[in-house]
Amino acid sequence: METLRVLELYSGIGGMHYALKKSGISGQVVAAIDINTTANQIYRHNFPDTPLWNKTIEGISLDEFNELRFDMILMSPPCQPFTRLGLQRDIADPRTKSFLYILNLLPRLSQLPRFILLENVKGFESSSARQCLVEKLLKCGYTFQEVMVSPTSVGIPNSRLRYFFMAKISTEAICSKDSQLSLLPAETESSQEPTLSIPLQPLTKEEEMEGHVHYKLETTNDVLRKRTQNSDLSVRQIQDFLEPEENVDIDRYLVPSKILLRYALILDIVKPICRRSICFTKGYGRYVEGTGSVLQSCLETETESVFKYLDQVSQEEKLQHLLRLKLRYFTPREVANIMGFPQSFSFPEQIPNKQRYRVLGNSLNVAVVATLLHQLIKC
Repeated sequence: METLRVLELYSGIGGMHYALKKSGISGQVVAAIDINTTANQIYRHNFPDTPLWNKTIEGISLDEFNELRFDMILMSPPCQPFTRLGLQRDIADPRTKSFLYILNLLPRLSQLPRFILLENVKGFESSSARQCLVEKLLKCGYTFQEVMVSPTSVGIPNSRLRYFFMAKISTEAICSKDSQLSLLPAETESSQEPTLSIPLQPLTKEEEMEGHVHYKLETTNDVLRKRTQNSDLSVRQIQDFLEPEENVDIDRYLVPSKILLRYALILDIVKPICRRSICFTKGYGRYVEGTGSVLQSCLETETESVFKYLDQVSQEEKLQHLLRLKLRYFTPREVANIMGFPQSFSFPEQIPNKQRYRVLGNSLNVAVVATLLHQLIKC
């Protein structure tokens, strides 16, 4: 196939660009567009030769888009209008304005792009924005496929279930044969990960008597789910994504004592041999619940033994028990590894960790998108 001219909208730190490179497709990003200044700094640092437009999408004219003569659109529009935290205002949210502008502009282009790939959160599949997208593309002669995919489908130990819309201006269906992914239909009601083929193993009587499920605020189902995830040999271990110990200033990343005392029971703790972790969000390192897993650095201490009697000791003793685990945050480089970014990706030195976590949390999994792009193109 000839080299595709690719337009990268909502380009962020370049996740789509890296996915394009990883997919093996011959493509040139003719323009990347974003208004986030920090993300643009990082994008320019990694892709200095790619035209980067620091503009609002609505501020770009039809003539400017036509001049780009692009064959493909890659985009990850703002997800907040489709989340509970964002109040699920959908197309009534001002943050969807740019997306609706693209849809209205699409049929007026002098040349329709041959391929479109969109990524967003679960919730987009039932939105009015998605309905507008489908109606517009059907009128323009596109075929499309919608799927929900998590990085576990490509062997990465991280839960990040996302919606993907793949379209091509063709009468042929998008390839699904020989797919490397475990896909969920986009209309699925489940908010969980794709079902694993490994059956749940019940707790032993000894585990139940030891109060195994109560060392943290977990249910029996939570423990069984994590055990099942850790038993899936198709998913790599966390240790494959960690920086060498000598490269990590562990004291810099240790979970602070005040966080341990207040939130220990809701921390999602993983070990290097685990095959699971929860989704890393833009609040990682600042907020606790649901923002990402923490790593247990001291493996000589059993996690359960520390949590078993925490409610029976003083605050000082509680802290001493928790400190034995040496719980730390994943470094930004490690989060980037888990999200599929190559080793060639780096941050400008002046970007603080708080901003690094934030832009990574707003990005996407490169390995997942690369696989989907290959599926979209190689028919």
